[in-house]
Amino acid sequence: MSADSRQVYRGLDIGTAKPGAAERAAVPHHGLDLVDPDEPFSAADYRRHALEALAGIAERGRLAMLVGGTGLYLRAMARGLPLERAGSDPDVRARLEVRLRDDGLAALVAELHRRDPAAARAIDLDNPRRVVRALERAIVTGRGTPPEPEGYPAPVRWIGLALDRARHRAAIESRAAGQFEGGLLEEAAGLRDRYRDDLPAFSAMGYREAFGVLAGQTDVATAVARTSVRTWAYARRQRTWFRSEPGIEWLDAGEGITRRTLGVLDPFLRGIGRPVYAGRR
Repeated sequence: MSADSRQVYRGLDIGTAKPGAAERAAVPHHGLDLVDPDEPFSAADYRRHALEALAGIAERGRLAMLVGGTGLYLRAMARGLPLERAGSDPDVRARLEVRLRDDGLAALVAELHRRDPAAARAIDLDNPRRVVRALERAIVTGRGTPPEPEGYPAPVRWIGLALDRARHRAAIESRAAGQFEGGLLEEAAGLRDRYRDDLPAFSAMGYREAFGVLAGQTDVATAVARTSVRTWAYARRQRTWFRSEPGIEWLDAGEGITRRTLGVLDPFLRGIGRPVYAGRR
């Protein structure tokens, strides 16, 4: 299953290194081509899709592998998401904003203490925005403090593939060049004909640069170089994210499949529980 926040979009194939037809025919893939580029898609949407797909995989007695570099998707699936948006109601919020203006912050703080003392203790009561949000949640749901996130209810093994910086950067540069040589400009032209080129989906590496070439703003060599630089910057942010994620067992990506890799996966390959494997590539 893909855990890539841009592979969910239909039509973004070359620029996201989406598995091709042969790969999909050999192994069932999930998490791909879920929405059009102009449709919203969140980590919560991904979690709902993944839970449904994983339930089907478990029923078939198969091993699920979540593979990709979108750390929030992996965290949402394996550890759950805090429901910060629970209890949102624009009308209630608007009324609270009026009360804040007319009655002052102290009145809202006093009501928050009555409705949800735990939330009142947990937030900065001198911050009007936080008080309004907590009180909105308390009014709509009856409680202001969101429930703790629920993780995946079965064994999860986190495996990270590590690559030294020089080899990693070289791979990124090679990938960027290969994508432009392999038809990224044509793919971007087709997408630009159907959608606005400023959609969030097109923040995926390479598309912004390809649109620049198509618009005559830059040349292909410059676009490849800029894609490489932007991808490397993103990779560095990924490294920071995953260093903060607990429980990852790091393997050397340069070693390929080794005895150690198989040893890490062995308990799941033997069919313990309803397994899900979460890692990144």
